[in-house]
Amino acid sequence: MNRRIALVTVVVADYDEAIAWYTGKLGFQLLQDVDQGHKRWVVVGPAEGGGAALLLARASDEAQRSRIGNQTGGRVGFFLHTDDFHRDHAAMLAAGVQFLEAPREEPYATVAVFRDLYGNTWDLLEPRR
Repeated sequence: MNRRIALVTVVVADYDEAIAWYTGKLGFQLLQDVDQGHKRWVVVGPAEGGGAALLLARASDEAQRSRIGNQTGGRVGFFLHTDDFHRDHAAMLAAGVQFLEAPREEPYATVAVFRDLYGNTWDLLEPRR
């Protein structure tokens, strides 16, 4: 059996602003953008691939709109691994990404929490080898 988590949904307010943020600020690639008539199938992910990607899903009703930016009730919900924390942290700061803390050394990784354009919290981390 060969299984893996391929996509994680992020509820967004607008497809194009979300695409611009994830590609411009995090350096992700636009992997798919398919017009389905009433909605679009939009997938972005790290340029290197190999892991899960994000399905950017525009909120379609008030219940979904209420979850934008708070999909995990305030907990860090997304984890972006890197092989060079300081390189990516500096690039993200230069691109205007808002970090909520200074980088810290933990037993498992070098890590810092940041927010995406809607307020969802992410860990940027370089795992220990």
